[in-house]
Amino acid sequence: MIGATRTAVLLVVWLMLHVPFAAAQTQTAQSILSGGTIEEIRVEGTQRIEPATVQSYMQIDPGDPFDPLKLNDALKNLFATQLFSDVTLQREGSTLIVSVVENPIINRIAFEGNDKIDDEVLETEIELKPRIVFTQTKAQNDVQRLINLYQRQGRFGATIEPKVIQLPQNRVDLVFEISEGPTTKIKSINFIGNREFSDGRLRDEIATSESAFWKFFTSTDSYDPDRLTFDRELLRRFYLSEGYADFLVISAVAELTPDKEGFIITFTVEEGERYKFGTIDLNTTLKDLDPEVLREDLLTEEGEWYDASAVEESVANLTERLNNLGYAFVDIRPNTDRDRENLTINLVYEINEGPKVYVERIDIQGNVRTIDKVIRREFRFVEGDAFNSAKIRRTRTRINDLGFFSSVEITNEPGTEPDKTIVTVDVQEQSTGSLTFGAGFSTNSGPLGNVGIRERNLLGRGQDLLLSFTLGGDLSELELSFTEPYFLDRNLSAGVDLFWTTNEQDESSFDERRLGGSLRAGYDLTENIRQVWRYTLEEVDIDNVDDDASLVVQLDQGKRLESVISHELFYDTRDSRFDPRSGFILSTLNEFAGLGGDVTYLRNTIGGGYYYTIFGDVTAGLRGEVGNIFGIGEDTLVSDRFFLGQDQLRGFEFAGVSPRDAVTDDALGGKNFYTGTVEVSFPVGLPDEFQIRGRLFSDIGAAWDIDDVPASVIVEDSSSPRLVIGAGFSWVSPFGPVIVDLGFPVVKEDFDKEEILSFSFGTRF
Repeated sequence: MIGATRTAVLLVVWLMLHVPFAAAQTQTAQSILSGGTIEEIRVEGTQRIEPATVQSYMQIDPGDPFDPLKLNDALKNLFATQLFSDVTLQREGSTLIVSVVENPIINRIAFEGNDKIDDEVLETEIELKPRIVFTQTKAQNDVQRLINLYQRQGRFGATIEPKVIQLPQNRVDLVFEISEGPTTKIKSINFIGNREFSDGRLRDEIATSESAFWKFFTSTDSYDPDRLTFDRELLRRFYLSEGYADFLVISAVAELTPDKEGFIITFTVEEGERYKFGTIDLNTTLKDLDPEVLREDLLTEEGEWYDASAVEESVANLTERLNNLGYAFVDIRPNTDRDRENLTINLVYEINEGPKVYVERIDIQGNVRTIDKVIRREFRFVEGDAFNSAKIRRTRTRINDLGFFSSVEITNEPGTEPDKTIVTVDVQEQSTGSLTFGAGFSTNSGPLGNVGIRERNLLGRGQDLLLSFTLGGDLSELELSFTEPYFLDRNLSAGVDLFWTTNEQDESSFDERRLGGSLRAGYDLTENIRQVWRYTLEEVDIDNVDDDASLVVQLDQGKRLESVISHELFYDTRDSRFDPRSGFILSTLNEFAGLGGDVTYLRNTIGGGYYYTIFGDVTAGLRGEVGNIFGIGEDTLVSDRFFLGQDQLRGFEFAGVSPRDAVTDDALGGKNFYTGTVEVSFPVGLPDEFQIRGRLFSDIGAAWDIDDVPASVIVEDSSSPRLVIGAGFSWVSPFGPVIVDLGFPVVKEDFDKEEILSFSFGTRF
């Protein structure tokens, strides 16, 4: 009897601590514990849930005794389902009565007061959804998730209150009332323990930045714990690249100001001593390999300051070189021996045969619009191939060069077997449609405007569609172009172009109209060599020739049909087509007119460019081009010869450099030309988020020589170089790219036409 009483007391105490209902319920527990057998279980209060389901959760059946411990477990089981807000157990004779109050079902979830984060983003953050059971616990958990989201956005003052609106049929609307509060900015960033580098220099190396009034396009000046962790790594990389091999970040602390309007971030660092490279050796166990032939691929030199990034790049260079030599599986380990007394680090590149690993599977993620096939066809390897880091890097470059993605990351992880790996490509898509506006000003032609609509990834298939319209005082142009980069699923690009152009050649005293179209096809001969063929049929009309125009122009007046087949060959090793920092490109273009039509000529141009990084983010480019045209059995037309100016030779207007009629001042075009450019691009000192780069350039070039002219025509002609020096900048603004150039001719001919300023701007959608 004493034992039964003790059990009853324990159950009553548990009910008082764990079940949120009235104290009267504890009194019913006494009757429940009076013994006997359960002959019937009656469930009351259910609306959506079947009584049999409630009984199944209890794990008690008729015929079981009134056991306090089993009834205790039954209560726990029912509350654990989170389907009920209240549960009461009562006994009437031999009947167990289970009274339940069901949790409501969510009818709708809404957000109020959110301006900075869209509803769609908030919805993905919470676990509660319409048509599932509502509980206060889940609602509070979702509130905390939303607050964490706002804190990651730098809004530590955000408050969120969940409001429940009761509806008929035990349904509720859940409304999260949000007060976003201001962005909690970074008031200051301080460093403790830095002797060799100033606070300002170290601030430039980290991703977090101090708040300033002009930083309205960036979020790096708001506090983000994840970014702070990344900053620690950035500091470590910076010091290791400067020779401080013992560098440590002791702590990185973010303190909220008393007014809760900003954070003060303090990094405590220990720089340690600065080391130089000692001896640098290469050892290998690979057969038939002389390690000394690999020294030219090393970026580390004895006696230079130690640079961990140079070591990493050297390993990458060695791996790529060995892959190209046929060693598919290599393991390169840079072993270091630190001499703390002499402050040197001896380095040995150990080159051994690595484990044979094959690509088991290629996974692509992050592409929403772009279909997988568009990405896969840029791969330089397939499932089953040997894992090759050089091909991985080349694949990443090719995918980047599509221009469809803002970031491309390729990683690998172990496969289902030790000799297999799974390659994952993670891309982040960007806008591929563009609405471009261009503007320019010529001292001779006045303003010029351009509107272009382009989609470079049509329907996610990688197809390129362009519609461009140019209108100016002297020039009107309409162009429609379509390109299928992999025609018939082969490595063959095919395209069609339609165009209509009218150009009032004030510099030559005539109007030129061109109407026609072209078909083109291109394919890769090797990884770096590409060939393109094109056929163009166009009607060229030289009209509205001024009465006082040059006799050379007057003789060319009229309509002619030109049938041109052209051939282009490219050799391209640049690291990027859009923003090259290293590598070179060579190209040749050969055009033959005479396959039908009214004119016959051969026109050839050869060009090239070389790009390299001088130091840091300062890059240089060297470009050049030469060309020649000659008529086959006839003279060339003024409309087919070469004119220099604007993009090719900044500082001069279009056709500003050309043979000219000394009397009429008409540009007649040259049969030969050459151009050259030296350009240095550099950051201008503003934060990286502005994406403003400056440049200094020098252009050189000339266009000269024409066919025999009537004896009465005096031609001013010179092959002497024109030299331009200038400066400009480019800004990837929120409204689109802005380009401004100022070119100043320092060597020119008296008959040349100058244009100092040129600019363009655009936007994307």
